[in-house]
Amino acid sequence: MTAPSLKTAPILSAAIRATALRLNAKAPDAASVVPSVERLLLAQKQANEVIVEIRAAAVNPSDVKAAIGLMPYAVFPRTPGRDFAGTVLDGPADLVGKEVFGSSGDLGIRRDGTHATHLVVEADAIVEKPAGVTLTEAAGIGVPFVTAMEGFRRSGMPKSGDTVLVLGINGKVGQAAAQIAAWCGAQVIGVVRRPEDYDGHASAPVDIVDSSSADVPARVKELTDGKGADIVYNTVGDPYYQIGTASLAKLGRQIFIAAVNRIVEFDIFAFYRGRHTYVGIDTLALSSIETADVLRDLAPGFASGDLKPFPINPNGIYALEDATEAYLKVMGSSRDRIILVPSS
Repeated sequence: MTAPSLKTAPILSAAIRATALRLNAKAPDAASVVPSVERLLLAQKQANEVIVEIRAAAVNPSDVKAAIGLMPYAVFPRTPGRDFAGTVLDGPADLVGKEVFGSSGDLGIRRDGTHATHLVVEADAIVEKPAGVTLTEAAGIGVPFVTAMEGFRRSGMPKSGDTVLVLGINGKVGQAAAQIAAWCGAQVIGVVRRPEDYDGHASAPVDIVDSSSADVPARVKELTDGKGADIVYNTVGDPYYQIGTASLAKLGRQIFIAAVNRIVEFDIFAFYRGRHTYVGIDTLALSSIETADVLRDLAPGFASGDLKPFPINPNGIYALEDATEAYLKVMGSSRDRIILVPSS
């Protein structure tokens, strides 16, 4: 179905039949996640909502986790997908025709999401796409950058003179955290678990420490004249808990977004003597509107070029009909950003 011309009168959402991925029931395991492609009548738009024609939508690990029941509040049946970029088809006159992007903690989990040709979402949940960023690139910004930025917003933004230690720097959240920290003027140190270079973009040099061959806390102290890191962004969790804690400066903050094993040995004495702060981040708790607020804080960095979207490998772009293969790529821990490109 060809989308109506943007020069026509506002579109009635009831007249739009969207093509969407559907998860009709919880899958028993990741290998069994096989979303179907269905034609659905788009939900009626409310006064505070817009209709977005989706041009690109990222596939995140949380999409797969929700499909196998690791998010107990995920509903079925539903259309998955948290991140999106596209064009506003219907809504306030000043928004119609705008190229926008967004993300969410509830889209694709508690309500129908972005892996579809069209999306009904609150007008306050969309952010105008920065110039110089393509729609495909904008679709890949969402969850990783929102997670990284929300960690800094909650713990206190990095500033010039600070040192930010990113544990797992070559993961997508780690790369985003390094970019944001450098944008804010902080020194960035990244930790990897095997010999490799920094795989991301930052507007300042990044020192890399290989945890398989180096004493990470000692190296961090060496790079900071004995002070340690003001912020430790721990993207991995308990495997790096001890070295993250040992690397903290006095009054340092450690941000957590993940865990392999939930229980760690907690040194209360070191915690209070160091006057440390631990911050936990779960972006699934953020509504579409709250997530958009985070993206608006990031937009100037993308507009100026200090922040860069993830490069999108052509081999990581899939049609909705090939979504199962896209999901398998994400399940296989692909380092590429995986993008679905629906056709109307």
